[in-house]
Amino acid sequence: MNKLVAGPDEALDGLKDNMTLMVGGFGLCGIPENLIAAMVRKGTKGLTCISNNAGVDDFGLGLLLNTRQIKKMISSYVGENDEFERQMLSGELEVELIPQGTLAERCRAGGAGIPAFFTPAGYGTEVGEGKEAREFNGKMHVLESWLRADFALVKAWKGDRFGNLVYKRTARNFNPMMAMAGKVTVAEVEQLVEPGDLDPDEVHTPGIFVQRIFQGSGYEKRIEQRTVRKR
Repeated sequence: MNKLVAGPDEALDGLKDNMTLMVGGFGLCGIPENLIAAMVRKGTKGLTCISNNAGVDDFGLGLLLNTRQIKKMISSYVGENDEFERQMLSGELEVELIPQGTLAERCRAGGAGIPAFFTPAGYGTEVGEGKEAREFNGKMHVLESWLRADFALVKAWKGDRFGNLVYKRTARNFNPMMAMAGKVTVAEVEQLVEPGDLDPDEVHTPGIFVQRIFQGSGYEKRIEQRTVRKR
């Protein structure tokens, strides 16, 4: 039951070249900063990363793009990273773009054990090319498959050594779905508490989905684009 490890380097034990990762976060909100830094140190290459986007040029998954550790990105948005754009247009990086809701549902389906589902999103576009299509209630839908990963890397606000997690507001984003869909799910938390300290009704990810957990440190919590009101 005790899933506590010493830190991010130990938490990534078993991560090898050419594996598939799910990485929680939305932009720079709720990203596993300590685990990303540890992956840079580890130098694992040929990775397929499933994440909403790839951070920015000098932070988040952008750090792994700079070191050429990512072979393929499966994402829904790529607009804040110039290096991502450069690698994609030059053919250095393979990219699969997915409608954001479909990406979230494919991750959730992977954790729920649902191998495929129909959605109207993408029908009649490049997204739907080559995919089975059916009509439901007078509307066409395309068949999408689940997403699962060798490792799922998530960030939570609070957690205990049994792996129970609580996320904070919008930092929850993709983290709960991805936590369910990894063969090995690693959670870094801002606050590590004792078992029993978390109200069971407040737990967003039950510990059964988490294999390793550690307390992170040094969070920057950057803002991608700061917008302020004019006086």
